[in-house]
Amino acid sequence: MSKIRMSKAEFIGLMAMMFAMTAFSIDAMLPALPQIGQELSPDNLNAAQLILTSFVLGMGIGTFFTGPLSDSFGRKPVIYAGIALYMVGAVLAWVAQTLEWVLAARLVQGLGIAGPRIVSIAIIRDLFSGRQMAKLVSIVMMIFTLVPAIAPLIGAAIIGITGWRGIFAAFIIFACLVTGWFGLRLEETLPKADRRPFETSKLKSALKDMLSYPVVRSVILVQTLCFAVLFAALSSVQPIYDITFQRAESFPYWFGLVAILAGSASILNAMLVVRLGMQLLTTVTLMVQVGLSGGMILLTALPLSLDLYFALFVVWQFSLFAMAGLTLGNLNAMAMEPLGHIAGLAASILGGTSTVFAMVFAVPIGLAFDGTPRPAAIGVFLLCIVALVLMLKLERTPKAKRRPKAD
Repeated sequence: MSKIRMSKAEFIGLMAMMFAMTAFSIDAMLPALPQIGQELSPDNLNAAQLILTSFVLGMGIGTFFTGPLSDSFGRKPVIYAGIALYMVGAVLAWVAQTLEWVLAARLVQGLGIAGPRIVSIAIIRDLFSGRQMAKLVSIVMMIFTLVPAIAPLIGAAIIGITGWRGIFAAFIIFACLVTGWFGLRLEETLPKADRRPFETSKLKSALKDMLSYPVVRSVILVQTLCFAVLFAALSSVQPIYDITFQRAESFPYWFGLVAILAGSASILNAMLVVRLGMQLLTTVTLMVQVGLSGGMILLTALPLSLDLYFALFVVWQFSLFAMAGLTLGNLNAMAMEPLGHIAGLAASILGGTSTVFAMVFAVPIGLAFDGTPRPAAIGVFLLCIVALVLMLKLERTPKAKRRPKAD
């Protein structure tokens, strides 16, 4: 069968949808959390947040394996297998009768989504590198922002018609559509001659090679903290709208508006990254967020009117989502730049480590919700300070010391 070559525009659209499967799987669940909590965990409503974090944890664990497997067997077979596992998890969650079983099914879903999530990054790295890769990722992020923007609205509509279980049927349908597009239109990007045998000794060697770069080690830590900020915000945002501001019904609309506006950060990043560089943009973004989060902590202690309090919170929420567009793509590109020879494994280590360890910070921040945004603001403030210190230290590291010494 002859390969079908895609235009760059179609490639960007497809990659955006591959990324969007992850966002849709998280954000469409947000309106369902109160209903799931009342039905499956009435004695601990806050436990419903774990439906988000269990999915992310499974995604992080699966991420460690999908990259090396794609380096050995090709990009497309691993994506197919991952999407199949994702759909199995969706079916299991659909029929689950306890919160524990839903969490287990979401873990399975997360394991599966690691395939398209990580291998898509490796596919981009197969075809692009450096600042051009960062620019393309920013454009992809800009397009895919539209999906999480409307995902809560879709989730709310599905809940109104079928109840929260119908959301899992929507996951299956979306996965089938994206898989069909991917299978029919994109050629395999890793030739057989360039594949690495799946051998433990070679994987260890590749891992050692990757971690020999000081810049990669630093970026993994910063990316972990930035992911923790994003996941903590996602875990906390629905309860804050519901309990703090009594706006549960309008939450999907506010969330969508903020997500669309935050997509401008990816546009801005795509415009500036080639000229100013990934490192500077990431550092400045963290500086700004430290200031904004510190301000949010102070606001929670002031006797503000509820409407003003809500307006200021929405601005802060926007800054958190915009921060993802101005940091995560850049950090990925910074770490992947010297790792083209082990792109699959590198994507797995980066994604897996940062996602799994981000849960160590994000879960406690989410569960600390006390009816106000204060715990989230304090958590984000501390995470961003540490990330900023790491980036400033990297700024001061001479370039000669950023690469491993020759043997």
